[in-house]
Amino acid sequence: MSFPVTIVTPVDGPAGTHRPLELLEAALLNAGLELRRVHDEGRYTARLGMLAHAARSSSAVLYELRLTVRRSPDEPEEPADIAAVRAAAEFVEAVRAHNDRVPILLVGEQLTARRVPQSVLSRIDGVVNAYEDTPDFVARKIQREVNHYLGRLAPPFFAALMRYANDGAYSWHCPGHSGGTAFLKSPVGTLFHEFFGENLLRADVCNAVEELGQLLDHTGPIADSERLAARTFRADHLYFVTNGTSTSNKIVWNSLVGPGDIVAVDRNCHKSVLHAIVLTGAVPIYLMPTRNKAGIIGPIPRSEFTEAALREKIEASPLIADKSKPIRLLTLTQSTYDGIIYRADELRASLDGVVGALHFDEAWLPHAGFHELYEGMHGVANDRDRTAGTVVYSTQSTHKLLAGLSQASQILVQDTAGGHFDERVFAQAYRMHTSTSPQYAIIASCDVSAEMMAGRRGRALVEETITEAMEFRRTIIRIGTERPEWWFGVWGPDTPPRTGLPERSEWELTADAGWHGFDRIDDGFTMLDPIKVTLTTPGLTVDGRYSDPGIPGVVLARYLAEHGVVVEKTGLYSLFVLFTIGITKGRWNSLVAELHRFKSAYDGNAAIERLMPAFAATFPGYARLGLKDLCDALHHTYRDADLAELTTAIYTEPAEQVTLPADAWAAMAAGRVEHVPVRELAGRTTAVLLTPYPPGIPLLVPGERVSPSIVRFLRHEQILAERWPGFTGITHGIAADDTTGHRTVACLR
Repeated sequence: MSFPVTIVTPVDGPAGTHRPLELLEAALLNAGLELRRVHDEGRYTARLGMLAHAARSSSAVLYELRLTVRRSPDEPEEPADIAAVRAAAEFVEAVRAHNDRVPILLVGEQLTARRVPQSVLSRIDGVVNAYEDTPDFVARKIQREVNHYLGRLAPPFFAALMRYANDGAYSWHCPGHSGGTAFLKSPVGTLFHEFFGENLLRADVCNAVEELGQLLDHTGPIADSERLAARTFRADHLYFVTNGTSTSNKIVWNSLVGPGDIVAVDRNCHKSVLHAIVLTGAVPIYLMPTRNKAGIIGPIPRSEFTEAALREKIEASPLIADKSKPIRLLTLTQSTYDGIIYRADELRASLDGVVGALHFDEAWLPHAGFHELYEGMHGVANDRDRTAGTVVYSTQSTHKLLAGLSQASQILVQDTAGGHFDERVFAQAYRMHTSTSPQYAIIASCDVSAEMMAGRRGRALVEETITEAMEFRRTIIRIGTERPEWWFGVWGPDTPPRTGLPERSEWELTADAGWHGFDRIDDGFTMLDPIKVTLTTPGLTVDGRYSDPGIPGVVLARYLAEHGVVVEKTGLYSLFVLFTIGITKGRWNSLVAELHRFKSAYDGNAAIERLMPAFAATFPGYARLGLKDLCDALHHTYRDADLAELTTAIYTEPAEQVTLPADAWAAMAAGRVEHVPVRELAGRTTAVLLTPYPPGIPLLVPGERVSPSIVRFLRHEQILAERWPGFTGITHGIAADDTTGHRTVACLR
């Protein structure tokens, strides 16, 4: 692994000989250390990328501080010396913003506490004055600092896993590939081995390796890493999960909820929460969010979270016989797919004692605890006031916005003031859903992604992400104002054309703001996360008005995918572009360049076969069609069917509950269902989840009655699929009858 010692030499400052530094460089090379030279030109705000790279990829940083050699310590400082010290202070501050552990040493002559301020000395690891010690001795001192830093770099589990994989011991346990050896016995296996590499395969081990600890029992290095991660994320308890936040949600639910328990759930929750309702036999009441005509999910009104409103829902439920029963658990999607987040501190206080436990599904919000922009907007933080009787849980996908591998997730717990969290029950639910053969690379990525966020590093990474997202937003807005013709937009407040971080107040949703398009908004209750960027295309406003030209989002998504840009989600006239800690300026500027090329192709009505040859080969009926002609025709289809109104209605109309979701699934498993053609669905009770993609939000839950508007939507979906193959979504839960060719849904008899 390459972590060079970075030597920084300032361009400005008093003139002087470099001979001492040259001797030190020779000694460092002689000691076997790799060196990298960087010239410090100041202007740190313009060189943050270089500084961040140096801070994160160096084993040590040596900063040459050139000061005038003085005969007496009482001589007044020269202006050049004052400027040099100021530059050194700014450099140290900039590096420490990205790495609070890398060794920093000042190198020069007559560097004393009288000449170097305490603000600098307190943030570095040493001072090297020329001619005081031999270069070889100083090199050994620096090597010690390097070894100490690199030795502490890996968190406990990852360090143990690397030691085990590098030990060279033969394994007599599963998996059967035995550290990758089995793959080398086959040509295709050899190809697999070369693609993934020796380290990944040697680290793919069985839970019988005692020195790595046990995920199921939270022992050894795994437990040490979970404790460190809990400190980083400000939780009382933190548990790594290797099956994604879908499993994290089910673990929380199975540790709290049993048959007949009343639960309150965000209607636009992830399907894993609805699966948990089925698995536990819970009786759900639903909190209803608003939605705009562009298909973007808005917040649940504040009034829905009051005790009176929740009791009213219980009274109205046909599935609850005992109306006096308490609410065992309330689960809230925080943030929504489109980036709406709630004031979690307010909900923790208002729901304390009203619900037995409060669960924030923060799959898309693991970054919020590391930056002041999100203060009070994330579920767990044990440095804030504790609840008296309601345990607070948060489930987070560290693979979505942080640096975890796919399926890396974690569960955070904040106990009550009186200690109501029962870790013994939780442990049983954890074992129920966790594989006895976990993927150790995923555990290591949970460990590493948490360590990356520790100290000041987490804030720096999140701030960098916010800054990149804001620069992308401002670029799209600026181009739109400069062009007299059509251009793309970004959903969100029309932020001022400045640089740097956003103001929190700009991103809070208010009732008088027209940009969001939601009907019911409470001031001071929710905000839009600026790193969740919805890129809009011409053709539809947030209040449902169609316009020309019209460019359906799916056409742009198809074009971008063929040109190396894959987006997270597609709406009728929008794309969801996710900014994570891995996004760079080069990446989002390449997206902007691709948007320019799409616009030129649209304006010139370029042929699909030239623009998207792979797509045209799969769907040859579009090959000779022009891009503008295609967009116009699809746009008119959307407008004629008024899909904006239809897709809003199916998600906002009240659903009629007929039977418990668990009972509907039991009927499905027992075969007490019939597969009903879509045209005959109205009035029938579904036994399955109906989930349109996009957006991937369940439309109906097992045990609910199918409405006429849902039937109309499903029939339109089929018509669009037949007329526009390759440009439509699908609804999970619908099956094709091989005998009749009809699309059917499993319904209760």
